[in-house]
Amino acid sequence: MNEADFSEQRKKLVSGMHLKNKEIENAFLSVQREKFFPEHLKANAYSDTAFPIGSGQTISQPSTIAAMLEMLAAEKGQKILEIGTGSGYAAALLSEIVGKNGKVFGIELLHELHQQATRTLLELGYKNIGLKIGDGTQGWKEEAPFGRILISAACNSVPKPLVEQLGEKGKLVAPIGNAFSQELVLLQKGKGKMIEKERKCCYRFVPLKGKAAFGNNH
Repeated sequence: MNEADFSEQRKKLVSGMHLKNKEIENAFLSVQREKFFPEHLKANAYSDTAFPIGSGQTISQPSTIAAMLEMLAAEKGQKILEIGTGSGYAAALLSEIVGKNGKVFGIELLHELHQQATRTLLELGYKNIGLKIGDGTQGWKEEAPFGRILISAACNSVPKPLVEQLGEKGKLVAPIGNAFSQELVLLQKGKGKMIEKERKCCYRFVPLKGKAAFGNNH
């Protein structure tokens, strides 16, 4: 399949998602999802389906990512933290949304996926994304506060360090529930407390791992 074929498939997928936010729509049209796929799966890049990317992890289906991004409502120039970088696809979308004056920071626990995402994003020329290997539940204290935080893995509550690193009036989106089913929850920080603003059902993400994952919330 050539670039033109992928481009047509990309347009068709985005058209079918009926996105309400123009910045998010433009991001999906700009980012080449096929570049984040293993070679043998590239032909499936524009199916609205999750696919394996190695190390037991998946790249989420586009409509799920779109729902998360619409809830997150990132803005130009913001500093964003993503927990669970995976392939780097969502980080690329966020990069397009926040623009050259914004910054995206991504944390991935698995070394192999971190290396893969780093290579892909470098090849695609993204200059406003910083990645590191580490425990996402502990956040990235040196770069805090963040205007937005996106947790791309299932958790039963938001790890305390991430609450602390979210700026005042900042927004956080996470799939919250048990290991088998979660709801996407939008929380906003007000006077140091997290206030629920919206939730959508039902999703299934790979579980968040780390020191403050699933119950051990410190």
